[in-house]
Amino acid sequence: MTSALTASRKRVLQRRIRWIVTATIAYNVIEAIVAIAAGAVASSTALIAFGLDSTIEVLSAAAVAWQFTRRDPERWERGTLRVIAVAFFALAAYVTGASILALLGRDEVHHSPVGITLAALSVIIMPFLSYAERRAGTELGSATAVADSKQTLICTYLSAAVLIGLLLNSLFGWWWADAVAGLVIAAFALREGLEAWRGDACATSVGMILESEHDHPEHAA
Repeated sequence: MTSALTASRKRVLQRRIRWIVTATIAYNVIEAIVAIAAGAVASSTALIAFGLDSTIEVLSAAAVAWQFTRRDPERWERGTLRVIAVAFFALAAYVTGASILALLGRDEVHHSPVGITLAALSVIIMPFLSYAERRAGTELGSATAVADSKQTLICTYLSAAVLIGLLLNSLFGWWWADAVAGLVIAAFALREGLEAWRGDACATSVGMILESEHDHPEHAA
């Protein structure tokens, strides 16, 4: 159980989360640059939105990384969780707007081998990062780490949607496919943002763990 974690185990989990979010930040910085550049070349709203989503992912991961550099990470739990929630809302708003504009404008998207390759890599890499962070965050009892892992998982869904949209456009000329998929992803982002804002991303927060230890000092070794 989380309440039985030793101080040394907590430090190991906190260090692990810092490494995971550092890797996530580094990957997403590269992803953002490549996606926005490829999107501009291909006139792809989905790819540009994908790149901007990566910048929001960087914000979320950076917020968690900052929290776990503090001496008492649990004191920053609520504020960091709100930052992640706002990132979800911003993602949902942008993807919704970009998708609607693409549908209304019937934007013609050019074939983008770079975009397809990037989206395919993200579909492979992001689930591993999300799983590792969620596992460590759940054991530690950190709502922010779990919420950030959900943000990474949503990035995986968005990667898959962009990949499918680009492939359908390249193979069949279905220009509207990635815009429709983007609306579905926006709905997921909105739901996760609401959960993060309410603090529902994890059943037990670090603060609750500490309260439990104060109530039962015999468990706090």
